Amino acid sequence: MSLFPTAPDKHALEEGTVLTPRFDANGLVTVVATEADSGAVLMVAHMNAEALKRSIETGEAWYWSRSRQELWHKGATSGQIQTIVEMRVDCDQDALWIRVKVAGDGGCCHTGRCSCFYRAQPLRGEAGKPLIICE
Repeated sequence: MSLFPTAPDKHALEEGTVLTPRFDANGLVTVVATEADSGAVLMVAHMNAEALKRSIETGEAWYWSRSRQELWHKGATSGQIQTIVEMRVDCDQDALWIRVKVAGDGGCCHTGRCSCFYRAQPLRGEAGKPLIICE
């Protein structure tokens, strides 16, 4: 039994008001998490149907850990629980954007930084190595 319905057609998928997520071949949907107040991108992760269901039910971010092959309640061990302020689904329902408030010390990355996107890559011939922008 599927946890979410399937859109009956393209119009329902793109214009409908029913959540009908399109999980990939591995049963996952990509999620972009941003900080609710600043808009800073914190991380990109994945949810399977169970993680999405739990996220909706609890208002806290649950993900599917591809490396550990298990459900992952973000912050359960670190204290950096992500409380979801808003969840949006994209036009063809194969990606999610969640705006979150992070508990604990506000970190999100397993490296201890505030965001997984802590390196700024020089562009267009700018000299130098990537800059660390988030400690």
